[in-house]
Amino acid sequence: MKNTALTAVHEALGAKMVPFAGFNMPVQYEGVNIEHQTVRDNVGVFDVSHMGEFLISGPEAFNLVQKVSSNDASKLTVGRAQYAYLPNETGGIVDDMIVYKIKEDQYLLVVNASNIDKDWAHITNHNTMGADMRNLSDDYSLLAIQGPKAVEACSP
Repeated sequence: MKNTALTAVHEALGAKMVPFAGFNMPVQYEGVNIEHQTVRDNVGVFDVSHMGEFLISGPEAFNLVQKVSSNDASKLTVGRAQYAYLPNETGGIVDDMIVYKIKEDQYLLVVNASNIDKDWAHITNHNTMGADMRNLSDDYSLLAIQGPKAVEACSP
């Protein structure tokens, strides 16, 4: 069982921890109802460090992302993201993902924790153009900050 960088913090704050996709993850603190309402009314912070992160870069980065994504990556501008599916050869879905355009020749694909290995293999198989691919899943932590006051909470 893997721990995220924040596991000790979650435990110290009294989180209920459960196994999920090979990780020890917090599922609640005070209770689902109050936490749900807090996010609806204010802001909530979620540890999503178990998610997979693939960095696709170089001159062929766009071509690979466009090839493996159900969405149109040409519509992305630097600093923006889009939701997409990772389709298979028959039109089915391998996984869903979020595609971030980091800079002109660099994209970050965030995939589900339980599918990291499968998604990596799928994208690698389609990388016939030789884009640079790095699996950063074990190197980074992610926080999802959500709710109507999320932008305010992230502002200096």
